[in-house]
Amino acid sequence: MNRLLNLLRNNARRGEFRAEGNTLYIYDVIVASDADAEWFGGVSAERIVKAIAGMSGEIALRLNSPGGDVFAARAIMAAMAAHGGQITAYVDGYAASAASIIAAAAGKVVMADGSFLMIHKAWTLAIGNADDMLATATLLEKIDGTIADTYAARAGESRDHYAALMAAETWFTAQEAVDEGLADEIASQAPKSAARWDLSAYQSAPAPAPDESDENDDDAQPATMAAAEESARRQRVHAVRMRLTA
Repeated sequence: MNRLLNLLRNNARRGEFRAEGNTLYIYDVIVASDADAEWFGGVSAERIVKAIAGMSGEIALRLNSPGGDVFAARAIMAAMAAHGGQITAYVDGYAASAASIIAAAAGKVVMADGSFLMIHKAWTLAIGNADDMLATATLLEKIDGTIADTYAARAGESRDHYAALMAAETWFTAQEAVDEGLADEIASQAPKSAARWDLSAYQSAPAPAPDESDENDDDAQPATMAAAEESARRQRVHAVRMRLTA
């Protein structure tokens, strides 16, 4: 199965998004629209953008996300720029893929001890003939270039430097992210997120740390499996509809 669909399916209904004062907790997969969130799970750019637009003063973005839609991340970045005030991104667990792009747009990035930031080349799902596939590949190359530019603008390195790191699917520890210029400091404490991500869609993801809650996971597995099965069913229906309208 397509790795993007795997990421969405395997993490369906695991996360949460909430706003408390001027703090946004983005502890979920990031998708483009409310409709996508209904189909695939995750939090939409629409919800995050509206939340940012409703705030004034300094904002704290608390991130623990396995990634998501790059254009959703771009929409969130635009809302961050329009806000005008200081925005600090706190990486409480993972800032992977699209979440790392959001972090790069913040005025300050603080990594929790033990957190990870991951950058990689863009993924997509395409349907069509050979010409369609070639056009999709060309578009992906352009997207990769803009992503590399975002990291380069934050850290001061070249586009080629980040393009190579993206091609290798690079996972940065907190200290490595600081050394690379993608983060500013390491925090000794961070809020604990209940979300535990399935990162099997990625090639080089770190092994999950042992957790005392594993002993109680058996009770949660049926609900998690049911959510994943429902998400997979919706993805199949959505794919059929795309073919019928092509």
